[in-house]
Order: sequence, then structure tokens, then C-alpha cells
Amino acid sequence: MKKYFTIILILLSTNLVYAENNLTLETCKALAIQNNIKIQNSQLELDSAKQIKNAAFTKFFPSISAGGSIFQAANPLMEMTIAPGMSLGFINSGTFGIINVMQPLFAGGRIMNGNKLADIGVNANQYKLDLARKEVLFKTEEQYWQIVALKEKLKTIATYQIFLTSLDKQVQDAKNSGLAMKNDVMKVKLKQSELLLNKAKLESGIKLATMSFCQTIGIDYNPSLQLTEALKNEDVEKQNHKDLLQTRNEYKLLQAGVDVSSLQTQMQLGEYLPQVGVGVSGLLIKLDSNRPKTDTVVYGMVQIPISNWWEASYKLDEQNKKEQIARNNLKDTSEMLLLQMEKAYQDLTDAKNQVSLCEEAQKQAYENLKVNQDSYKNGISSTSDLLEAEALLQQTNDQLIEAKTKCQICKLNYLHVTKR
Repeated sequence: MKKYFTIILILLSTNLVYAENNLTLETCKALAIQNNIKIQNSQLELDSAKQIKNAAFTKFFPSISAGGSIFQAANPLMEMTIAPGMSLGFINSGTFGIINVMQPLFAGGRIMNGNKLADIGVNANQYKLDLARKEVLFKTEEQYWQIVALKEKLKTIATYQIFLTSLDKQVQDAKNSGLAMKNDVMKVKLKQSELLLNKAKLESGIKLATMSFCQTIGIDYNPSLQLTEALKNEDVEKQNHKDLLQTRNEYKLLQAGVDVSSLQTQMQLGEYLPQVGVGVSGLLIKLDSNRPKTDTVVYGMVQIPISNWWEASYKLDEQNKKEQIARNNLKDTSEMLLLQMEKAYQDLTDAKNQVSLCEEAQKQAYENLKVNQDSYKNGISSTSDLLEAEALLQQTNDQLIEAKTKCQICKLNYLHVTKR
């Protein structure tokens, strides 16, 4: 509840934050919840299921019907002989009206089971809505961090550009002084061209990623959009996956499927049981020019579907097999959900280890660059050595960004599959 209250507060301030072109992660989540079509459709399906439940509840109450008819006969419907050669005809026209109230007392359990099915339908659609929200929030955060990572790589390129610009000046000065060869200048120029090409590709990737992200959260594409949060390094404790299994909406949906199959078996059985009801009918009869006459009839009704008993065993056996299929699917998917949670945690562990390795590689790359810078100043190492050392540092920086991004997404996925 606290989580959704927070989202509501964020929604109230969304227009102000978005107007400034700066979006926090929580604001993006709120926009996604507000605008995503998949969530909106899931909400409509839930509302529809609630109306089906309301309709099923009305079956507990009496059904009321009314009807009537008017007739005009070409010849009297009844004749009476009153003397030789003479007859008297009557009932040439008439009006009939009826109001019937029928209260079912027993319908083979179908009314009660129908209401239970409607309840399950509401719950199942609520699970689907929760799943839709989680999937949209997961996709939103995944895309958010991917864009953050791409922009971090853009920063490493900018740093590398500063280095190459400075080195280009040094090599040009050295060449003019006769201390460097033209080939050294060309090597630096080549690196600058490569860097500009990589920068253009990266900027194109950022544009496409941002366009996709804007579509996810339901806003127009804005090239000046800024995501304000940096990659985080937060740890997540491993949970007891068996305890979490039954809290997963995927599990609840499959369990609902088993319950539906069981109720459908009972509904099928109800087709072959007697139906009992009581009713009352109000009658209005007017024949010819006589005064209208009213009457009331109270009755009881028992209906036994004798001819259907032959097919009953086959239909019930068919439904029992469908129920067993639903139970088998629940068992199979439960095992897959447990495996999914275990794999998600293993992926997170591997990603954290990769971050540690990349951090160590980055540290060594910095030390290697410092050594080469000192050697270059002292004339011991060449321009190629210095360019290689700087390129290695940029590579390790990019690898660390990728590792941190993967770790962040793996953490997000583990929280997602453990319903947190």
C-alpha cells in the first residue's frame, strides 16, 4: 500500500518534473503505470470480470417474466346447440396476460458453483493486472539503466577526446621541433577519427533507446530528456524460494486454473442432477365482451434430465482429465518457477563477481597508463604505447559500466521473480 501511495504522490508531481526534462526512476515508473496500454487493458479486463461476478450473483434471486397475447377467431371457438337447427357460438376473441415469478431451490449446484467461478475470474484478472504492472515496471527500469549506461560510456569518450586533443598538440609540437615523426601525428589523427565514429554510433544508440523508453512510459520522444540517477551498487539477500513460490502471481494463476477445472467438473455433474423450483403466476383472462378475470397459481417444479444420463459418464471423464491436466501444469510450472528464481540469483552472483573483476582491471589500466605517461615524458615509450594504454583504460571503463549495468538488471530481475 505504501508503494502505491508513493506512486500516487509522484504522479501528482510528474508534470512539473517532466517539464524540466529531468526524470527520476520513480517518476518514470509512475508514468509507465499511468500511461501503459497493457496495464489499462488489464484493468478493463478486471472490471469486466467484476461485472460477470455481479451478473452471476443475480442467479440466486427469483426470475420474473411477463407475457400476453390477443386473438380474434374467424369462427367461434365453441358452439352450443340450443334448438334443432339453431346453435350459439362464443369465444370469438380474447386477451391473455401472465406474470411469472420462479425461484430456483436446487439447480445441481450450478448457481453456487457459477458464483465461485466468477469469484475466481475476478481474482485471476487481479493477478494478471499485478503481473502486467510488474512487467511494465521491470521493463521501465531495465531501459532506464541501459540509457544511463550508454550515457556513461559517452562520458568516457569525452574524457578520451580530451586526452587525444592534448596528445595531438604535444605530437604536433614535437614534430615541429624534430622530436617526433609524421607517422606519430597520423596515429593520433586515426585514433581521433575512430573515436568520432564510435561516438556517432553511441549517440545513435542513445537516441533509439530513448525513443523506445519514451514509448514504454507513454510520453513523446524528447531528445533533451535527462535521467537523473546513477548506477547503484546495492546488495540483495537470497530468499527462501520455496516459501516465495506460492506468492508468485504466475503460481496463483495456475492454481486458479486448477480450481476452475474442479468447479467445471462439478458444473458438468450438475447438468445431470434434478432441478427443483417453486413459482407463482398471476393470470389475466378476458374472453369476448366478458369482464376480465384474474387468478393466481402457485406451483412446484421438478425436472429430471433422464436422457442425459447415458452421456454423463463420458462427459465427466473428459472433464476429470482436463482437471488432471491443470494439476500437471501447476506442478510442472512450479518447478520451473523455482528454477527461474535460483537462476536469477546465480546470474546476480555472477554479475557481482564480474563487477569486482572489472574494477580490478580498471585499477591496473590506470596504473599502466600512469607508467606509460611517465615513460612518454621521459622519451622511453612511444606514442603508440601511450595510445594503447589510454585505449586499454577506455576499454576497461566501458567494461566496468557494462558489468555494473548487468549487475543492476540482474538484481532487478531477482527482485522481480521473487515478487519484491
